[in-house]
Amino acid sequence: MIVTFTPNPSIDKTVTLAAPLERGEVQRATGATSAAGGKGINVARVLSWAGQDVVPVLAITDAAFNRELTDSGMTAACSMAQAGVRVRTNTTITEPDGTTTKVNEPGPRLAPEQIAAAEAELFNHAKGAEWVILSGALPPGAPDDWYARLVRRLKPLGCKVAVDTSDAALAALIDALPGAAFDLIKPNSDELAQLTGGDAAAFEASAKAGDVSAIVAAANGLHARGIENVLVTLGGSGAVLVNGQGAWFTTAPKVDVKSTVGAGDSSVAGFVLASVIGLSSDRCLATAAAHGSAAAGLPGTQLPQPSDVHVEQTSVTQVN
Repeated sequence: MIVTFTPNPSIDKTVTLAAPLERGEVQRATGATSAAGGKGINVARVLSWAGQDVVPVLAITDAAFNRELTDSGMTAACSMAQAGVRVRTNTTITEPDGTTTKVNEPGPRLAPEQIAAAEAELFNHAKGAEWVILSGALPPGAPDDWYARLVRRLKPLGCKVAVDTSDAALAALIDALPGAAFDLIKPNSDELAQLTGGDAAAFEASAKAGDVSAIVAAANGLHARGIENVLVTLGGSGAVLVNGQGAWFTTAPKVDVKSTVGAGDSSVAGFVLASVIGLSSDRCLATAAAHGSAAAGLPGTQLPQPSDVHVEQTSVTQVN
């Protein structure tokens, strides 16, 4: 079983434009969709479509979110749903060339008792899980080190832990190493630079030229601090994996990019899927890259189903 935790779920609304976005102007959309989302929900959806037993756990919910989730064929465990509390709406604007603009609301503020209840719900489902995936931004009211605290309490349960977050929550998680060591992190080039003092633009440029030595060195630094698998996603340039067995670089399947929303979540799902079925590190990397690329080739907030994923189009090279 796999458990995902989404502390700040959202209704994901996608607006599709027929022309490039023009600030300050009135434009008409060619389409609009909405779906229950949040990074943990996205990961759970991809894994469920791949045949895995997944339990999505939420810190908060409301009636509208539950209807959207049920309509998509999923259900989730939630610590509490409070009257008058509304799950946030995240709006994605997609342009014809695949350029994606996101406007994310902060979400409802969690009280201390809600945080405690969410933790209890998570730990209850984590018992016996193979992986627990902590995903997304933290809501107002949650401490910056919430993920670090959760990792410390999850590891004794015997599960592997993946964390995919950003900003203050990510910095606090890294500051807590090695005491809060965990099994998978998925930074992009910007986040890798933030965590290691590197240059994101230089990382991207060297990756496009096929040189990932600086990225491997930076990822090795994170691995040495206590993260077992450091999966660096590089968009169309591919991805890098560093762990205790070595380092690998993979190209990404070529796609016509329609939207990058959900690509990172799909990469996490792909890695965990490959790990659960016992594939080697290089195959875990290839599966992650193929899932991320497949998501980028889908419009709006659509996520890849197994038929969309083409691992055979990746090429993996061990780089040390």
